[in-house]
Amino acid sequence: MSDISKKLYEVRTEKDVSLSKLSNMTGIAKSTLQRYETGATKKIPLDAIYLIEKALNLAAGCLLGLLPNPRPKKETFASPSITPEVTQFPVLGDIGAGYDRLAMEDWTGETVEIPNTYLCGRKKEDFIVLRVKGDSMYPLYHEGDKVLILKQSTLNHSGDIGAIVYNDELVTIKKVEYAPGENWMRLIPINPEYKPQQIEGEDLAHCAVIGIPKLLIREF
Repeated sequence: MSDISKKLYEVRTEKDVSLSKLSNMTGIAKSTLQRYETGATKKIPLDAIYLIEKALNLAAGCLLGLLPNPRPKKETFASPSITPEVTQFPVLGDIGAGYDRLAMEDWTGETVEIPNTYLCGRKKEDFIVLRVKGDSMYPLYHEGDKVLILKQSTLNHSGDIGAIVYNDELVTIKKVEYAPGENWMRLIPINPEYKPQQIEGEDLAHCAVIGIPKLLIREF
């Protein structure tokens, strides 16, 4: 059993999360999770590690040994901190966590207030807020989530998640892979029920990056 397999088993059992429950939380098949824990799968994909860490409420890098194993703590609730310094954003419309969602502004009057600390010194006009529709990015993004998107026309790295317009009128949020100097772009869902979509050749002229998600707002 590898170190990461051992850590996964220890943390999952300490948190009393069954493999079936973890499968539902991550979208990863129970049999695949079993292979991760037993070491039958020698190299666990980084995407899967990210989803497992998020589902188990672990800091990024914990399963890779970059951080110590968390230990169960008695649940306590800190006093909330209240900041009056917020910026109000209109929720301009929808962004598809799927395919074939038209890129159009449809403001219904809904707004969200974002603490200014999350803007990192940038101006309000550098951002937009859109509402997630669909489940191709589940469990990272849920139907109805609002996403604060930093406007920019390029992605920082291949494999980043970005807001993309393609076919001149369809908008989606996806993990995006590309190779510098090559004439293609691949849109990759997190939800394994959806297939990646590759855009290449002349179709790239009708594709553009809107920006990158910086903050997720989810109501419970």
